[in-house]
Amino acid sequence: MRTPDNLFKQALARGETQIGLWLALADAYAAELCAGSGFDWLLIDGEHAPNDLRSTLACLQAVAAHPVHPVVRLPQGDTALIKQVLDLGASTLLVPMVESAEQARSLVRAMRYPPQGVRGVGSAIARSSRWARHADYLHEANERVCLLVQVETVAALQQLDAIAATVGVDGVFIGPADLAASMGHLGQPAHPEVRAAIEAAIARIRAQGKPAGVLASDEAFARRCLALGAQFVAVGVDTSLLVRATTQLAAAFKGGPQTASPAPRVY
Repeated sequence: MRTPDNLFKQALARGETQIGLWLALADAYAAELCAGSGFDWLLIDGEHAPNDLRSTLACLQAVAAHPVHPVVRLPQGDTALIKQVLDLGASTLLVPMVESAEQARSLVRAMRYPPQGVRGVGSAIARSSRWARHADYLHEANERVCLLVQVETVAALQQLDAIAATVGVDGVFIGPADLAASMGHLGQPAHPEVRAAIEAAIARIRAQGKPAGVLASDEAFARRCLALGAQFVAVGVDTSLLVRATTQLAAAFKGGPQTASPAPRVY
């Protein structure tokens, strides 16, 4: 059996747009439900959602039968954790809080087997190789994995060109919420200065020949980012969608204000 191609990575390399949804419910049943909705990719969040290795594995298994690509966000760029999540069968990782090209290069090496990297070899007992049924997995994996790095501080923006230019970084994702906090606008990811910084970052990432990504649950801003050339854009969050729908439904039957809840913030 041949190791499957990373269709998400290939689509980005071809310059195609990929529309995604953020999964923060940390539940495989909900992930499976969302997997049939028609998105190109789903983000399984291990940074701010209560996912651990077991629940991440369950989500990966739940979406595997659907034509949607799972991306796993780690809590941090730890070499051992990267190895574990890749062994679970994830092939695309999003690593938060990347602030330098040196850090990006370290992550590239953590994603790859020697001699290109330092990933530990245990694929024979791992889901990633389907327990060695993908006979050439060790020789194919380095080309299949996809590394997305998340820039979300003023310090990261200062190093953005070098981070984006790092060989082995397949895409650069802008984190609006932490960027807003870093810029002195805590809780205001829609602040004009923050949005201007995001738009400028998209242009700089594209200038380095790399795909840019962002989470923008405000439809107008999501479309703005797409128009500027962002290629992988998450346009909603499962928790926010559920909060809004349930709040509206309760209000409709309990005599409360039947107005639409505010759009969820970008994260």
